[in-house]
Amino acid sequence: MQPEPIVYVIDDDDAVRQSLEFLLKTAGIDVRGFNSAKSFLEMLPQIKSGCVITDVRMPDITGIDLLRRLKERKIGIPVIVITGHGDISLAVEAMKIGAVDFLEKPFDDELLMISVRSALNADANAARHKAALSDIHDRLAALSNRERQVFEGLVAGKPNKAIAFDLSISPRTVEVYRANLMTKMAANSLSDLVRMAMVAGVLDSSEKARR
Repeated sequence: MQPEPIVYVIDDDDAVRQSLEFLLKTAGIDVRGFNSAKSFLEMLPQIKSGCVITDVRMPDITGIDLLRRLKERKIGIPVIVITGHGDISLAVEAMKIGAVDFLEKPFDDELLMISVRSALNADANAARHKAALSDIHDRLAALSNRERQVFEGLVAGKPNKAIAFDLSISPRTVEVYRANLMTKMAANSLSDLVRMAMVAGVLDSSEKARR
């Protein structure tokens, strides 16, 4: 099971931060507040899922700096930036770096909640994809070399006879390897194998190898 998502609110303005925390808690969303990007970054190793709401203008580490550091560390948590009236150019810069949205103060509470829910959904989808990818790679690692060769032939669209010819084995032997790899991959059909290959990027590499 994925951990419950948390919204991390980063703002050096206590009133704004506390107001956001109250709004999110009222909506039933778990929330953590930080008065600086530095204190948030110190907690980063413990952060698993959710999204970030950060002000653009903060002392020491700005919202822009925070985005750059998250990008450098390959942390894919969605970030929503909030800006003052004169900070639109900074907000656009933030979007270019990787922010998923920006809201100009004073912002509508409902717009904020829509943005937060969208970010949380995106984060959950990314987490599911990552888990599925890891699972598929584990299954692929369990295949023998010959099973992997048959797998790559199947997802490349080759019939058993063509795979047998390529590997210098009999079609019957290909059928045996095919049955074994279907079990190991927990696939019910060839279309299941193709979907797994697409997720893992195996299909692309198989196609390139044929060219």
